[in-house]
Amino acid sequence: MFKQFLNKNQILIPVVLLPVWLVLYHYLEPIANGFVYDILRMDRTTRITEAIRFFIFEVPKVLMLLTLIVFVVGIIRSYFSAERTRKALEGKPLFVGNIMASTLGIVTPFCSCSAIPLFLGFVESGIPLGVTFSFLIAAPMINEVALVLLFGLFGWQTALIYVSTGLFIAIFSGWVIGKLKLEKWVEPWVYDIKAGNLEMEEEKQTFNHRIEAGFTAVKEIVAKVWIYIVIGIAVGAGIHGYVPADFMASFMGKDIWYSVPLAVLLGVPMYSNAAGIIPIVQVLLEKGASLGTSLAFMMAVIGLSLPEAIILKKVLKYPLLFTFIGIVATGIMIVGFLFNFIF
Repeated sequence: MFKQFLNKNQILIPVVLLPVWLVLYHYLEPIANGFVYDILRMDRTTRITEAIRFFIFEVPKVLMLLTLIVFVVGIIRSYFSAERTRKALEGKPLFVGNIMASTLGIVTPFCSCSAIPLFLGFVESGIPLGVTFSFLIAAPMINEVALVLLFGLFGWQTALIYVSTGLFIAIFSGWVIGKLKLEKWVEPWVYDIKAGNLEMEEEKQTFNHRIEAGFTAVKEIVAKVWIYIVIGIAVGAGIHGYVPADFMASFMGKDIWYSVPLAVLLGVPMYSNAAGIIPIVQVLLEKGASLGTSLAFMMAVIGLSLPEAIILKKVLKYPLLFTFIGIVATGIMIVGFLFNFIF
């Protein structure tokens, strides 16, 4: 009987759990400190103690943030579909389409792994190539999880910088690709098919169904990314406890001319998601890395991963694939140099 009541009133579950979440999140740091210093009785002055304290505090903190964010995003995503997104972009001129595509990329539930079906559907609908790329750049790069984690860890100014620079890169890169008229470098079979609908339009859902979609998103997404978070925080804990600030600043400081290109070169072959890379970026900033260099590194990891390039190779010929990577990497470096100059 009680289970049936909850199934009909799913809104009550988050209403009850949210106050518990808020209280636990508020007391996380004193709990972590008490566990390390009072229960484990570790020496406060050693590097290993600081690294362990950082790890014990940050893992539940980031996982709790991620759970709440993914739940809310899961509800929001229930209002979107690939088919609706495609229809919204049809018939839009260049630049206007780039802006719309980049903005839609922020709120739609697609990552670089969705590149092929999205690419097919967009091209088949006659959406310009540059507009398609603006969407495909923005969707993984301007990640809602990254946005809220940045807000929670660094404040609204850094989150706003992340969104604005990500939008600039997506709009600018897509516009340049569109102007270059590179359609001939798309694999011929892409134009020979009729992709049809990317998915059937969703049935009208009740809010209880959308709450359920939020819980489903938590189960699926957190289960996939928690290991990246733990690894990322473990790396961050090591940097936090053992890497001297002077050493980090020596090659990631804003006065080092090659710091931004080096950060992009290091980031491109790596594979991680926003939840895994942000804890590392947090520590890099604490240790003296500049904002522009850290931002460039994070965007390169999220927006230009090796798996994405391998997936895109199935629909793009090498000249277009390398042009895409080069333009996005250049945009990321421009952003890195700009923010190193300003801040």
